[in-house]
Amino acid sequence: MKAWRPLVAGSAVIALALVSWSVLVEPGRARVRTVELSPPGWPATLDGLRVAVMGDVHTGAPHVGVDKLRLLVADVNRASPDVVVLLGDYVIHGVVGGRFVEPETTAEVLGALRAPGGVVAVLGNHDWWYDGGRVRRALESRGIVVLENEAVRIVHGGHPFRVAGLADLWTRQPDIKGTLAGLPPGDPVLLLAHNPDVFPEVPARVALTLAAHTHGGQVRLPPFPAPLVPSRYGSRYAAGHVIEGGRHLFVTTGVGTSILPVRFAVPPEVVIVVLRHQ
Repeated sequence: MKAWRPLVAGSAVIALALVSWSVLVEPGRARVRTVELSPPGWPATLDGLRVAVMGDVHTGAPHVGVDKLRLLVADVNRASPDVVVLLGDYVIHGVVGGRFVEPETTAEVLGALRAPGGVVAVLGNHDWWYDGGRVRRALESRGIVVLENEAVRIVHGGHPFRVAGLADLWTRQPDIKGTLAGLPPGDPVLLLAHNPDVFPEVPARVALTLAAHTHGGQVRLPPFPAPLVPSRYGSRYAAGHVIEGGRHLFVTTGVGTSILPVRFAVPPEVVIVVLRHQ
């Protein structure tokens, strides 16, 4: 029995270190990273378009206070995006160790985001569980365009594209067909959806769907997928770049946490998506 004591003690130390990392360190390591994607049909005239993607801010969750959010906004601005998209869930509900932050405070910080094409947002399930109308008004008061089954025209270098935004899947009625109806066939379309579970219904007309909501599952034990993902499709749309039937989806792991303030092998992020012509 004595021979096993060092092994047991060592295992306990490793377990404590992993738990400490997942609770105290990784959730606070949000960074801005860059990925390059080449969705089919993306035009040469818009080659190199830089889209800053920020999802699941959950201001007030542990490690994501107002000061941390200000630092992230400054990092995004230094990355010089051409347009910024915000993918919902700006408030928290019952995160262990969290402290609720009013949506007006979060909107004030996000209102400092700067991009020539502006800042475009959709709302998430947590926003509607709290008060979606209030969250929308807070964002719009800071010059942020909030879309719900709507699209906006943006011009970059003299060339137009469309950013369309869907209503949240869990709390509202996303209308993909209606949102895309009437858009000029020649304009490339970026589709914003808080929840990636809408992706199977997205037509090839959309160049790229951008989503959040999953937090990447928050915990993953490589090489296995995240065991708990808030999606009817399991880990299929948990995080990253997904291609199905020639259609492209990118899911960010987001900034904050939900329920438990834990992340392991799923670091928080803001992503600069650089769109390339094939």
